[in-house]
Amino acid sequence: MEQTPAWLASSFIYLCAAVVAVPLSQALGLGPIIGYLAAGIAIGPWGLGLVTNVQDILHFSEFGVVLMLFLVGLELEPRRLWNMRRSIFGWGSAQVIGCALALAIGAMACGAGWRLALVAGLGLALSSTAIALQVLAQRNQLANSSGQAAFAILLFQDVAAIPILALLPLLAVTSQVDTAAQPSLAWELARIVGVIAAIVLGGRLLLRPVLRWIARSRTPEIFTAAALLLVVGIASLMLLAGLSMALGAFLAGVLLAESEYRRELETDIEPFKGLLLGLFFMAVGMSIDFGVLRQSPLWMALIVVGFLTAKGIVIYLLARIIELPFQERPLFILLLAQGGEFAFVVFRAATGAHVFSEQTGSLLIGAVAVSMLVSPLILVAIDKLLLPRFADCGVPQLEEISEPQNAPTIIIGFGRYGQIIARVLLAQGLPATVLDHDAEMIEVARNFGYRVFYGDATRLDLLRTAGAATAKILVVAVDDVEQSLEIVDLARTHFPNLQIVARARDVTHWNKLRDRNVMLVQRELFESSLRSARSVLELLGQEPAEAHAIARRFRQHNLELFEKLHPHYHDPAKLIAVVKEGRNQLEEQMAQERLDRANAAANPPKVTTDTT
Repeated sequence: MEQTPAWLASSFIYLCAAVVAVPLSQALGLGPIIGYLAAGIAIGPWGLGLVTNVQDILHFSEFGVVLMLFLVGLELEPRRLWNMRRSIFGWGSAQVIGCALALAIGAMACGAGWRLALVAGLGLALSSTAIALQVLAQRNQLANSSGQAAFAILLFQDVAAIPILALLPLLAVTSQVDTAAQPSLAWELARIVGVIAAIVLGGRLLLRPVLRWIARSRTPEIFTAAALLLVVGIASLMLLAGLSMALGAFLAGVLLAESEYRRELETDIEPFKGLLLGLFFMAVGMSIDFGVLRQSPLWMALIVVGFLTAKGIVIYLLARIIELPFQERPLFILLLAQGGEFAFVVFRAATGAHVFSEQTGSLLIGAVAVSMLVSPLILVAIDKLLLPRFADCGVPQLEEISEPQNAPTIIIGFGRYGQIIARVLLAQGLPATVLDHDAEMIEVARNFGYRVFYGDATRLDLLRTAGAATAKILVVAVDDVEQSLEIVDLARTHFPNLQIVARARDVTHWNKLRDRNVMLVQRELFESSLRSARSVLELLGQEPAEAHAIARRFRQHNLELFEKLHPHYHDPAKLIAVVKEGRNQLEEQMAQERLDRANAAANPPKVTTDTT
């Protein structure tokens, strides 16, 4: 039998490890990153030993970070990036310099030499762009204040890695490189400026015409190849200039952010980015040197805990200066406190330049890898233990409703649904007592002149104070289904005089409200969806009156069908049968109506005239 090629065997191993570990990690609530890291540890040199060429895999998988930053750049227009310049160079420089100083001082206090302390501080000050952006994207927090601040700082770190690497030969204890043979600093700067200028000018003048020409071929796979070629080419140019590949890819993405092919580029590159990022996290897991960890466990623990704590304090102070919301600070601090992938490059280069010994380099690299491993675990603990306790920190504290009210209508919930009802009543001069338990929403409502009381309507005493004993109507407009049902149960038990008008989030919610004999229930998207359907029919050529009649007929049929379904919604088989029967009846009815209209149009009634 022919021997299995090495690349095929390796691919099989990586995919098997990922397919097993990541869903298991997700099921345990640990997230996909922990799954990839655990898979890497399992198949790496200190696990099953199925993969030994860790450094080659790590270099290859770093391309996932490159693709990720290219996609991030595609979401940033040059004008927006220019507007972020103060954040990038202000907050970014403050984070890197502040963390590097704190770590260097701490290392020197532990007896390290100034060279070792400086390089260790600079390397450990860097954070993992891959993990941070992945977590922020999963949580949809890239657009909020902490996400923008974290992104600006991470981008500065990519820039800062260049001078840090350039500094290492100057710190070498014994230089074994002929300094005369090294290129001058001016030449290095000229080469860097030239490469960046070539990317900027090429992006402005050449990329769009080339992509337009390739798109005309109408061959999707070639456009995908062109997208990958673009990223690989720019990454190679940056590497030749001694710059960060990820920084070059990000710059290319920014230049194409206003391109008409932006979405197509995102769609083509996204699958490659996901797979390579997963491989990168697996490679990080493989690279953890458990031999060093076993030889110096106390030093490893001291370094990891020490640099996470020192960076955490500095970043916490920075978060206070930036005035980030309390609820966003824990994630911001954790994502920037962990070590980063560029630290691997810095410490390997420092070892090669003889700034410190190979054992010290292995210890520092291991500490960075361990911090990247434990950070997702800490994040799970923060989500479950810390954030729920401090969810109300920084939120305006309001006094609960205390004065008895006597309006005939009580509205629970002043969100997008309750606001419309309240405004209609107020416009007619009809008083209403409005309750909401979201302090921020109440502050905004009061700024616009609305009188909204703070209170949790699931509490009987607050409902009494709101006037439920004398009111005529209770409008339940809250978004949370369980809370809505609890309020209805409370009102039915203690205030049977109230007529309840309720908002239903979905069909299940509608059925549960009907179980409680709430007859005036509106599904929150039903009427607006019908109006949109009418607009679509009109755009497709239907007469407005005809489109209106069709929508009205559908509405009537749907409401009647729901009444038929309600007794059977606990029986899935019966429910499906009734739905199918109702759908067939509607289709047949509307088909017959279309046929009648067509016949009427083809045979208009004859008009007779009286000739007498």
